[in-house]
Amino acid sequence: MPHTLTDAGLAFATERHLATLSTHAADGSIHVVPVGFTIVSGTARIITSGSSQKVRNIRARQHATISQVDGARWLTLVGTGRVVDDAESVAEAVGLYAERYRQPRVNPHRVAILIEITKAMGSRGMIAD
Repeated sequence: MPHTLTDAGLAFATERHLATLSTHAADGSIHVVPVGFTIVSGTARIITSGSSQKVRNIRARQHATISQVDGARWLTLVGTGRVVDDAESVAEAVGLYAERYRQPRVNPHRVAILIEITKAMGSRGMIAD
C-alpha cells in the first residue's frame, strides 16, 4: 500500500463503523452503498450477495473506493477490486466481518469482494507520511 495507515488509522479501521463502497455503474454514474468492511495487510474485504449491483460493477469495472467517517475522523481507501466465491476465501471474509461487526446471517449466495488498496487518504493522523 503506497500510503500506510498509522496505528490510529488501523484502529479506526477496526472500530465498529459502517462505511460506503463506491463503484462505477455501467452508465458512468457512481454507485454508492453502505457496507461493513475489514482490512488485513493492504486488502479490504466486503461480504455480500453474488447478485448485488456492487458485485456486477466490480466484475465489469474493478475500481472501488471505501470511505468511513465518524465526526471529524475519516478514512478513504482506493483500489482494485475482484470478486471471489470459493468457500475458503468467503469463510475468511465472513470470519473477519464477524470479529469487527457481528456474525452475519446465513447466505448461500454470499461472495466476498477483495480490494487491493493502492491509495489511502484520511484525516490528520490516519496516514503515515
